[in-house]
Amino acid sequence: MSEPDYDYDVIVIGAGGAGLAASVSAAQAGARVLLLESEDEIGGSTQLSAGLLTASATSVQRGLGVEDSPLRMFQHYMDLNGWRLRPGPVRMFCEESGAIVDWLLDLGVEIPAQVSRSAHEPGLTRAGVEDVWRGHVPRDQGYGLVQVLDRARARLDVDLALGSRVEDLVIRDGAVRGVVIGGEEATAPAVVVASGGLAADPDLVRRFLPDAEIAGDALFVVAAPGARGDHIGLAERHGLGLFGEGWGLLLVTAEFQRYHHWQSGFPPPSRIHVGPDGRRCMDEDAPYAVSPGILKDHGGWVWSVFDDTARAALPEGYADWTPARILEEADKGVVLRADTLAGLAELMGVPARNLEAAVDRFNTLFTEGHDEDFLRHESLAAKGADPHLAPIATGPFHAVRMLPAELVCTHTGLEIDASTRVLATDGRPVPGLYAAGEAAGGILGERYVGGGNSVAHALVLGRVAGREAAARAATLSPRPQEATA
Repeated sequence: MSEPDYDYDVIVIGAGGAGLAASVSAAQAGARVLLLESEDEIGGSTQLSAGLLTASATSVQRGLGVEDSPLRMFQHYMDLNGWRLRPGPVRMFCEESGAIVDWLLDLGVEIPAQVSRSAHEPGLTRAGVEDVWRGHVPRDQGYGLVQVLDRARARLDVDLALGSRVEDLVIRDGAVRGVVIGGEEATAPAVVVASGGLAADPDLVRRFLPDAEIAGDALFVVAAPGARGDHIGLAERHGLGLFGEGWGLLLVTAEFQRYHHWQSGFPPPSRIHVGPDGRRCMDEDAPYAVSPGILKDHGGWVWSVFDDTARAALPEGYADWTPARILEEADKGVVLRADTLAGLAELMGVPARNLEAAVDRFNTLFTEGHDEDFLRHESLAAKGADPHLAPIATGPFHAVRMLPAELVCTHTGLEIDASTRVLATDGRPVPGLYAAGEAAGGILGERYVGGGNSVAHALVLGRVAGREAAARAATLSPRPQEATA
C-alpha cells in the first residue's frame, strides 16, 4: 500500500526559537516545510530574551582557551538536578550544544571570542553555577537570533503562516498525519510541536507550577503571550506523556517589581538578604539557577535590607529600582522604612539583635572585599564588579520582600526521547511526532542550570527535531534531498 500524498514533508507548530530552528534544519535537509505561528509575529519568548546560550566545547570557548567537553557539561547538568531528568535526552542536548553554536555562526549570528561580564555583552560569560563558563551571548540578543533564523527560513523557502493557531493533531493508524487548523487538515508525515510553554495561561500555571503561588499578587509573567500551553491539550487528547510537572523558572525579584530587569533596573549592590530570623542567609547575587531553591529553605521569600545612601545612588531611567520609586513604595507600606535598624527589625518582625549583628558582619566582610560566609565576592568578580561594598550604615533603612515572582518559562512538556520523538503515556514513540523548546519535557529540570539554558534547549532541540522529521519524511516519500546552506 503506497503512502498518501502530503501537503508538506514537515509541519512545525510555533515560530519561536525552537520552531524557527526546526524549520530551517528540516529545510536544509531538503524537506518541504510549513511553519505555523499562532501570533501575528514570529519570535516567541526567544525574541524577548537576551539570546544567551549555554553550550560546551565550542569554538568560542576554544578561542578563549577554555577547556570543556559535552561529558563534563552532562555530569554537571545532571548532578545539579539530582539526576531526576532523562539522561538520554540530556546527553544528546549536551553533545549537540557545541554544534548549535557553530550552526548559528554559519547562519550569521555573531558571538565573539571575548570575555563578557553580563548577559547583555557579547562573548562568553558566567551564566550560572556551571563548573566552567558556558554562557554564549550573541550580538543583538534574542531579537538578533530570531532575525538570523528568519532570514535563513526565507532563503530556504519555508512557508510561514502567521495568526494560525493549530487546533489539533491528525493521528491515524497510530502515526501523525498532520494538523488541524481553521477546521481544515494540513497534512505531513512529520510534525514538530514547538508551541512554547504554558506561562501565559494562569490556570495551567496553577496546575503545573504551584510554586508560582508563593509570590501571590506580586507574580508577573515575561514569557511571550503565545505561551498558552497548547501542547498540554494535545497530550490530553492523544495520550501523550508529560514530563517536568512542578518545574519552571521563577526569578527572584522585589515585591514591587513588575518588569524584567532590563526595564525594572537593579537593586543596590550594598544590600543584605536576611531570613525570618533576621540573619543573613545567602549570596545576594546568587545565580538564578539556585536562588529560588535557597528561598524555599526560608519560607519562600527573604528580606532585602539597604540604607538610604544606597537608595539615593540608584540610577534613574528604570521602571522600578529608582530613588523616587522606593520612596513611593515606602509610602504604600510595601517597602518598610525606619530611622534605625532596630526600628526596621520591629517592622519586619525579626529579632533586632540578629539584624544588627548581620549588618555589622556584612559591613566588616565587604569593607575587606572578601565574603567568607557566602562567597559573594566571587559572584561580584564574575560580573566585573568591585567586591568592596559601601557599608549599610546611613538611616533611614529600608527592607523589601524578595520573592520568586518573575515567571520566565515552564518546564512541563511532552516527554521526548534522545531523538526528540514524543512518547505516548505507555512510553512508546508516536511515529512522526517530535517536540522542541518548552513544549518538550525531560531536559529542563527543577534547577535551571543558568542563563542560556532555555534558549539553547529551544535551538538544539529544534535543530535536532527538524533534522529527524525531515529524515522520516524522506523515508516515506523518497526523492532527492539536497542540503542547502
